[in-house]
Amino acid sequence: MKIVDKMNRDSQFISLEFFPPKDKNEWPAFFQVVDRLAQLNPLFASVTYGAGGSTKGDTLEIVSRLKSEHGLDTMAHLTCIGAYRGDLQLFLDSLAEAGVNDVLALRGDLPKDAPPEFSACRTLLHASDLAAFIKESHPGMGIGVAGYPEVHPEAVDAEHDLSYLKLKLDQGGDFAITQLFFDNQLYFDFVAKARSIGIDKPIIPGIIPVVSLKVIQRIISLCGASLPAAYLAELEAADRAGGAAAVQEVGVAHARRQAEELLAAGVPGVHIYTLNRDQAVLDLVQGLLP
Repeated sequence: MKIVDKMNRDSQFISLEFFPPKDKNEWPAFFQVVDRLAQLNPLFASVTYGAGGSTKGDTLEIVSRLKSEHGLDTMAHLTCIGAYRGDLQLFLDSLAEAGVNDVLALRGDLPKDAPPEFSACRTLLHASDLAAFIKESHPGMGIGVAGYPEVHPEAVDAEHDLSYLKLKLDQGGDFAITQLFFDNQLYFDFVAKARSIGIDKPIIPGIIPVVSLKVIQRIISLCGASLPAAYLAELEAADRAGGAAAVQEVGVAHARRQAEELLAAGVPGVHIYTLNRDQAVLDLVQGLLP
């Protein structure tokens, strides 16, 4: 069963995103985190990988193990920038063989210092191209795409960005997961605008518990999200008073308030960017759903 079918069948849910450790020596600790978070019974778990597919093999192994050893429905991230169609086909075939039925179709980011000609396949330049390719090569596979409440950093403007979201969904995407945000009104406005241009598929809000100022400042510098001034001031005050532990406490409380408001407003579910931090996510999610 595809993830979108479970969304349509089940009540509100949480889902989780994991980040494969670069060093395989860290895998035992990573799978301990997975074990702890599996108790939350997420609807699915997604697994990302590095720029240019630099950890794609790890992603394949991890999504397979999350499904076979930990009982989680999984979704693998897949990017097309710099990829050849044959390599993507092999990856999709391997996912299917492992019983993984869903992919998050992304353009992906160029690796650092990549030359202009890096993108190997000139017919797979955008996430919409990848969605169409997956739909054609594996028509039974579920496809998620990304949405940007604060506009993709490379987009001309919000109107063009929304038109690309619609294209990705029209080309085969079943649902969208948003980039992280810290002000729920951004999400509500984004969904309203999406509906106004004919997007009727699920748009799942993605939220992240802030665990340290350094980590979140790096993340938002890459993705274009913004920290509200009052929230940033609260995090900075916590950092001065109690360091990373105090920042995490404030960050988890804020993310929990976000999740509670979103669920109360009737969103299908909430996607948690875990940062592989089990205790932060447990504190955020525990008791959130009936």
